[in-house]
Amino acid sequence: MLELDLSAEIAALRQTFGDIREVADVEGLRADIERLSEEAGAPDLWDDPEKAQKVTSALSHRQADLKRVTEVEQRLDDLEVLIELANEMEDEDSVVEARAELASLTETVNQLEVQTLLDGEYDERAAIITIRSGAGGDDATDFAEMLLRMYLRYAERHKFPVKVMDTSYAEGAGIKSTTLEVDAPYAFGTLSVEAGTHRLARISPFGSADKRQTSFAAVEVIPLMEEATEVDIPEGDIRVDVFRSSGPGGQSVNTTDSAVRLTHLPTGIVVSMQNEKSQIQNRAAAMRVLQTRLLLLQKEEEAAKKKELAGNITASWGDQMRSYFLYGQQLVKDLRTGHESGNPANVFDGDLDGFISAGIRWRKRKDDDD
Repeated sequence: MLELDLSAEIAALRQTFGDIREVADVEGLRADIERLSEEAGAPDLWDDPEKAQKVTSALSHRQADLKRVTEVEQRLDDLEVLIELANEMEDEDSVVEARAELASLTETVNQLEVQTLLDGEYDERAAIITIRSGAGGDDATDFAEMLLRMYLRYAERHKFPVKVMDTSYAEGAGIKSTTLEVDAPYAFGTLSVEAGTHRLARISPFGSADKRQTSFAAVEVIPLMEEATEVDIPEGDIRVDVFRSSGPGGQSVNTTDSAVRLTHLPTGIVVSMQNEKSQIQNRAAAMRVLQTRLLLLQKEEEAAKKKELAGNITASWGDQMRSYFLYGQQLVKDLRTGHESGNPANVFDGDLDGFISAGIRWRKRKDDDD
């Protein structure tokens, strides 16, 4: 007689999910959605486009948060019904389906559990990711483009809205730098663990000899600020350059000077934008990113001063955090968490969940120890 008993596994999942549901504050989410829906339905909402965008974005994010929780709750109920039917009908196919759904649900609940660790000041915001090629010539610029595709595929896998805001193409292969926006709830908290120096080791496709080449790329992740009003930037501190948007190999893709480059003279921070259709839109987008970077720089300086006064000075930026080996032992390894994958092709195709989950848990433990 066929008897499938997954009661212990489901009970454990329900207990974990109960904690997640409490942290997510489902009733609070529903109240927020009701309030924001009323604001979004106001006839004069779009008289103030900036406010309208904030309201509709906040509503979309809250709805996505609620949907993630309620879908898991429904799937847990459906799984118990599927197990009952499998036992009543003694159907082997239903047993296989139930076990597969249990494995899928366990993975989903684990991911939601990781999200409950995202309680930083800016964790719930959208993310701005900047990738810059480092040492390694054509291999480094090619590596930077590989990382760009990796994050785009990651966003696609999770159905996260993503857009490339600016790209500087290399004369040879790949890109010098690129900036992209991932507009999803908790995108910054999730992807911020990807910040740091990435290292690629492989047999170079660009060299004449079959020699191993090591190249580097830097990944910066900052939160997208709707309004960075805490930072006042005098007009005299900014140099504004306008130019035509360009594609690979310097090919012009725009017949007007709509792309904008802002240089903050006191710090040397440079922000370029060419994704929007007009110069005004690109300037506004660039200013928002510049304000965000200056705000974060200000906070980092304050934190560094506090550590110095406390006698605890540690290096926190620029350290190599992940290595990608594409020769001999095919391997991707995170040097902070020890998490690794023997399938680099999958990783470069956006399979980053294991690395990101391990990174978030590692960061939480580190913060608790501090």
